[in-house]
Amino acid sequence: MTMLTDQTPQALILALDEILDEERAALKAGELHKLEALVARKEILFDQLNAIQDLEQAALIGVNNKVSRNQELLSSAMQGIKAVANRMSELRKVRRGLEVYNYAGQKTRYTTRGSVRLEKRA
Repeated sequence: MTMLTDQTPQALILALDEILDEERAALKAGELHKLEALVARKEILFDQLNAIQDLEQAALIGVNNKVSRNQELLSSAMQGIKAVANRMSELRKVRRGLEVYNYAGQKTRYTTRGSVRLEKRA
């Protein structure tokens, strides 16, 4: 991380704008490991911007739009991760066996035999 020597509001906003573009690119590419460093850099800039007393809200409109856009991408990424985790959980259950209800309404378990193979589909 390079230190920002120009501490003017415009320079801080431009630096934040660049970080938000990097964050968007990382989210779109699925490079979630890059987000931690980007968040740390964003927090520093947010703190610096919050310390400025006479900051005009109009200067932050573009940045605010990018923050909202990136939040939507992050939410989508989280939903995808949750979906994968749920799918993996279901696959583990299938490997252990199948549970069904019999004619009397009681749960019956059928264990799987041998190795369970997953079929890859395009």
